[in-house]
Amino acid sequence: MGKKIVVSGGTGFIGSDICKQLLQKDYELILITRNLSKYGTNKAKNLHYVSWDDSLNAIMDEADAVINLAGEPVISGWWNEEVKRKIYNSRIYSTQTLVQAMASSTNKPGVFISASASGYYGNSGINWCVEEDSSGENFLARLCVDWEKEAQEAKELGIRVVHLRIGIVLGLDGGALKNMLTPFRLGLGGSIGPGTQFMSWIHLRDLTRAIIHLLEEDGIQGPVNMCAPEPVTMDVFTQVLAKTMHRPNLFTVPNFALKFLFGEGAQPILDSIRMKAGVLESMGFTYMYEDLEEALIDLV
Repeated sequence: MGKKIVVSGGTGFIGSDICKQLLQKDYELILITRNLSKYGTNKAKNLHYVSWDDSLNAIMDEADAVINLAGEPVISGWWNEEVKRKIYNSRIYSTQTLVQAMASSTNKPGVFISASASGYYGNSGINWCVEEDSSGENFLARLCVDWEKEAQEAKELGIRVVHLRIGIVLGLDGGALKNMLTPFRLGLGGSIGPGTQFMSWIHLRDLTRAIIHLLEEDGIQGPVNMCAPEPVTMDVFTQVLAKTMHRPNLFTVPNFALKFLFGEGAQPILDSIRMKAGVLESMGFTYMYEDLEEALIDLV
């Protein structure tokens, strides 16, 4: 049996793929879930489920690492104050709970890999965003700052901390691509918003491989931009998607329509974030899908 990893958010879009790959590498996983009645009957030898109400400090005593991916979906319709509070609290409280459990444990995990997001940089226009840059000022940026601050508390416990500033993840079971496929299949696809906003994308498989690399590479800590080397604009993205699917790219969803439908919740779609994967490149990470067209061909 390999090392033992505690994972929160392990049943979600990203977490499911990470757990699948970790199990294939012979890691033993403990998944924290709010729906233990659904998953707790799983009897796999190296996969166990526990509740957030369980004694997590005792579980941390056995853990070599913790991966934190918990959080309510950001693209979830109209943002009122209640929705924003759920998005915020789901990330902050889960991170606090994990750090407190590590603090109360006798044997501390060696590494805490905690999700953050490209939204840390706010709406940065055409400027490149590198890990050393300061944060933006909108809701998502403030959320990411607070999220990373809570995770960073684990460093005071002698634990290596990595903040995953995750871009737009391309996969079939969730994320932005899944929502875009249906209109394109119906011949109704097209650009969204101004079209000039940059999208820092990454194939789900590369994201998973990069997280496992960070798990196993002891020298990396702090923020890591999780994106492919070449971000593209929304216009380019939809053009490549249409070409890949052999469908037209005729329609445009204007800003005012998005804001009418989602209010402030349109922010993740309209913000331009052009991230540079500086840390991944410096550690020699090799992508399977550097090119957007190759990534989309694989997926659609």
